[in-house]
Amino acid sequence: MTEDTSIPEGSAETMEIGTQQAAAPVQSGASDVAASAESGSALPEEEIARLTDDIVAALKTVYDPEIPVDIFELGLVYKVDIEDDRSVTIDMTLTAPGCPVAGEMPGWVQDAVSSVAGVGTVDINMVFDPPWDPSRMSDEARVALNWF
Repeated sequence: MTEDTSIPEGSAETMEIGTQQAAAPVQSGASDVAASAESGSALPEEEIARLTDDIVAALKTVYDPEIPVDIFELGLVYKVDIEDDRSVTIDMTLTAPGCPVAGEMPGWVQDAVSSVAGVGTVDINMVFDPPWDPSRMSDEARVALNWF
């Protein structure tokens, strides 16, 4: 699987999940979250780092009610874009397209990330390509689920 590591025009920062060409890892596990080194952002580097850390922390507060692991460690978050205007766009998936909370989980994620100080609007894109599979889970999630 190859993920696009380019930064959309006007984007301040992009964290890619599962990117092989990560320039500056921010979190590691089964998937890497990486910040692109060529952001060209109007935001100071320190502010991008703070927002990144706080957004990851907010994502870790959202759980799939059927699985006792947060969505970040499960590998359900594929990409997070932080724009210069502090708006955030998140590409995420579900463990299965027929997930009983498919209609609710994007709202939970939006609420969690919107609570981060300094974040503007938050848009959630549900994507199913590539489909989620257990290889996307972090070691922390594997231990919590006894899948090691």
